[in-house]
Amino acid sequence: MYGFPAGQVSSRVIPNTDTMNIMKTLVLGFVLSLVVMAGHAQTAQPAYEKIIRAYFGGWVNKDWNQVAAQLGEGFTFTSAAPDDHISTEKFKEKCWPQAAHIQKFEFIKIMGNDREAFAIMHVITTEGKVIRNTEYFNFTNGKIRSIEVFFGGTGQGFPTNTKP
Repeated sequence: MYGFPAGQVSSRVIPNTDTMNIMKTLVLGFVLSLVVMAGHAQTAQPAYEKIIRAYFGGWVNKDWNQVAAQLGEGFTFTSAAPDDHISTEKFKEKCWPQAAHIQKFEFIKIMGNDREAFAIMHVITTEGKVIRNTEYFNFTNGKIRSIEVFFGGTGQGFPTNTKP
């Protein structure tokens, strides 16, 4: 009479309103958890990036202890300034005075893994000068083992350099 052959009854169960609401809530909760997990996966910062950002944060904060905390045992620094694998002590002596002239860093790209990474950035000086550098980092045990700096643009490279 209602679309079933004579003598047959539908085995289909029609859920009540409470069951439908529970099912909707479960599906919505599942979808929202997927969205949250996807957002977290996209925003999770790799360890090497945290180390690099903490290192440069010390320069912006004028906090040598914050910088030094990122440097591993036997750290060396190399640049065209010329610095050829200089020690932490020489690095501090020669480079740390630049901190007074640094307003901030704008990171263009940071990419790498737990052993090595590249950071391309703009160094913004307190005088508003923009310097583009690339730095290559090597890591050991969650610390920076070495940095090699490649000066961009016309090679001014650091805030107090007198090159145009």
